[in-house]
Amino acid sequence: MKTPHTAFGRFEFNTEKGCLLRDNRPFAVGARGASLLAVLLAAEGRVVTKSALMDAAWPGLAVEESNLSVQIAALRKLLGPASDGGEWIVTVPRVGYRFSGPAESRTDGLDSGGQAQAGCSPAIAVLPFENLDGDVERQYLADGIADDLIMALARFRWFRVASRGASFSRRNGPRDPKSIAHELGVDFLVDGAIRRAGDRMRISVHLADALKGATIWSEHYDLQVAELFAVQDAIAERIAAAVEPELLLRHGLQVAPHTGNVNAWDLVRQGTFNFHKVTRPTHLLARQFFREAAEIDPMLPEAQIWRARVNAGLIAYGWTENPLADGKEGLDAALRAIYLDARNPYAHYALAIVSAYTGRADQAILAAERSIELGPSFALGYLVLGMARLFVGDAAGARKPLARGLELNPHDPQNAVWFSLLMLALFFSNDVEGALDTGRAALKARPDWPALLRIQACCHMAVGHNQEARRFAAAASDLPEPAGDALGPLRDGDKEWATRLEDLLRDAEHGSGP
Repeated sequence: MKTPHTAFGRFEFNTEKGCLLRDNRPFAVGARGASLLAVLLAAEGRVVTKSALMDAAWPGLAVEESNLSVQIAALRKLLGPASDGGEWIVTVPRVGYRFSGPAESRTDGLDSGGQAQAGCSPAIAVLPFENLDGDVERQYLADGIADDLIMALARFRWFRVASRGASFSRRNGPRDPKSIAHELGVDFLVDGAIRRAGDRMRISVHLADALKGATIWSEHYDLQVAELFAVQDAIAERIAAAVEPELLLRHGLQVAPHTGNVNAWDLVRQGTFNFHKVTRPTHLLARQFFREAAEIDPMLPEAQIWRARVNAGLIAYGWTENPLADGKEGLDAALRAIYLDARNPYAHYALAIVSAYTGRADQAILAAERSIELGPSFALGYLVLGMARLFVGDAAGARKPLARGLELNPHDPQNAVWFSLLMLALFFSNDVEGALDTGRAALKARPDWPALLRIQACCHMAVGHNQEARRFAAAASDLPEPAGDALGPLRDGDKEWATRLEDLLRDAEHGSGP
């Protein structure tokens, strides 16, 4: 299938993927530059206001106008002079900018499934590593190394990295690279295996171009466990260099800070292994591991990131006996993580999620915005931004970031909460049909989540689909009730919204109406 693109001078711009080619080769323009260029080209020479450009480049974020000037200047520098010697982008004083020069729209050229497109905006999934020891007690090591690579690759701003939940959901399924890449919406796959004997470890890593079905790079590492930190950074750099060498040379690798404390690293890995099981006992056990790691190595950012996230989870799911104390621990840990690793989007996400569940939604919005600035393709940042906006009563403002986060992270089994929030954002911004459409997609991913079924019942009841409303309400009541649905701050923060949902659900459950 062909996709539309616009040709001007030596350049071609794919209007669907935001991909710029120069002389038929991918040309690094950056996510914000691509967004600005897309809007300017679409205007076909007409003036585009500054506010429209800022909405395109910083969706859902409040930024100073000077940021737009900086981005336009950078874009002009990248494009160079137009064919007539002037600027491709012309300033219209006090109004905005317009694209100047001949530009031709086409529908031939780039193939929507082709590798040229993939090279413009690389998307990568790190699959679970295989544990060759045969010892299930050490599976956390294999999972931990894959987790570390996901977090390391997220530091490359030009990558989209599939979420941990989406990648790991393929653990026991077919391992056909093309089908996995198609399901996850990625171009490249990383997998590997580990074997540990005493204080030595062997790691095998494999990077494949899933579209071509070809191996790009593979390597084996025999090392002391204490050398693991440096090797993980080396692996991330090799992956980046193999996928997009020009960008790596231009921007380099933002190496994560490591303290070299193997015992603390091991405790964090055991904690994350339990955290992702998402039960009250495993969350409490995970927190104990993160606490121990933070105690023996106070300088390890990951210990603090995960300690914040697990406390937020305990509060969100109603698994805490002391929400005030757990909230304080989570906030302290998140702030410490940012102090230790201020450029890590996960650190700011940790502050955002724990702030959202401790009555600090305004702080959550700022932290979420910062995580997106650091990682423009960081799905969790968009999702928690939408959550925080909904928690402050801004349903309309929550829609775009929640939808963007789910677009970036569509296959995560833990998306039920985010789908619930998007449905509510649509519902309370008077788009009930949109909420129902989202609910249908959500139930394909998580048909056993009672909160989704109840929101679906409320939406149907609101538009007079009484029979459907009763069916969804009955289905929800037949399912085992989880400890919490993570929607508590919404109900506590807006009593009018909560009352409306309660009334609609009661009518659905009791068959009120014709």
